[in-house]
Amino acid sequence: MEPALFRRWPALRGRIHHHPLLGAPTPVEPLALKGAPDGALLVKHDERSCSLYGGNKPRKLEFVLGHALAHRCRRLVTTGGIGTHHGLATTILGRSAGLETTLVLVDQPLTDAVRRSLLLMEAWGAELIFGRDVKGTALHVSRVLARGAVRGERPYLVATGGSSTRGNFGFVSAALELSEQVAEGRLPEPAEIWVAVGTGGTLGGLAAGVRLAGLSSRVVGVLVTDILPPSRRSLARTATRAAGSLRRVARELPEVRVTPDEIELVTDQLGPGYGAPTPEAREAVASAEEAGLRLETTYTGKCFAALRARAEAGRLETGPVLFWNTYNAVDVEASAPRPLDPQRLPPPLQRRLG
Repeated sequence: MEPALFRRWPALRGRIHHHPLLGAPTPVEPLALKGAPDGALLVKHDERSCSLYGGNKPRKLEFVLGHALAHRCRRLVTTGGIGTHHGLATTILGRSAGLETTLVLVDQPLTDAVRRSLLLMEAWGAELIFGRDVKGTALHVSRVLARGAVRGERPYLVATGGSSTRGNFGFVSAALELSEQVAEGRLPEPAEIWVAVGTGGTLGGLAAGVRLAGLSSRVVGVLVTDILPPSRRSLARTATRAAGSLRRVARELPEVRVTPDEIELVTDQLGPGYGAPTPEAREAVASAEEAGLRLETTYTGKCFAALRARAEAGRLETGPVLFWNTYNAVDVEASAPRPLDPQRLPPPLQRRLG
């Protein structure tokens, strides 16, 4: 599918590198939630965004992989926690484009989901390096990039979460896709759009796209990380930078400057830290499952927990509120090139799993 960004401004076609990954626009449907009136809550089903790997990552990686391929890169290098969904998506989608992936991983609380994600990264062929902490990860990334350059691999550094300005174009386009669905009568214009916030690229891209699309929706982010956590100010800068970069390519785009006041950042669902499940997130995941929606406790569960708390307190915004599901629903284990096997992990990661 051609991105909505190119449909809205055809002058961007061929001037911004793009590698197609998405299927049809992801549907929007009503979502039942205790405390919310009928029709007050909607869900954007981005878990169905791509047949290879769903969620928010393919939207960013369409533009990231397009740039890497245009520059004849052969290896992607990126970082994340030991259960990083971004790392798994980069590995799978990079492989589909003929690219190898190296993941340098930071420690995080070990859960069954984290363990499974780590084993899936190995099963899909990622080179795994345990950086342990931010400082160690930065050192290992430098070494991998230098090694790749010597080997002639033209290594391409993918920002954590895919949240470079180029990657964030994916969610500028996502907001334009949503505006098309509003114009087609598939949903009323949302009063608020809720999304989990890790690196902040998804929210930043959405905030820029909402403005460019002419929507009046307010973007609400739920913070899920204490590792270099973004602020409202930095998120506004991210949004403004994405819109400005697009306008430099095609001057017919409107000039947009997003301010911190246009963004709400909910910070009371983080719990002990990044990746640590909270009782509220577990309850939210169970509640969503009853409504036919699959979430997890690191990102989407905490976002949905904040939304539930607001609904139960009777403080849900008047007008439809849109929950943007950024979790993957594709069974990537079924199509993995080889079975999950802890014995194939590098020794430091084997020891971390115990």
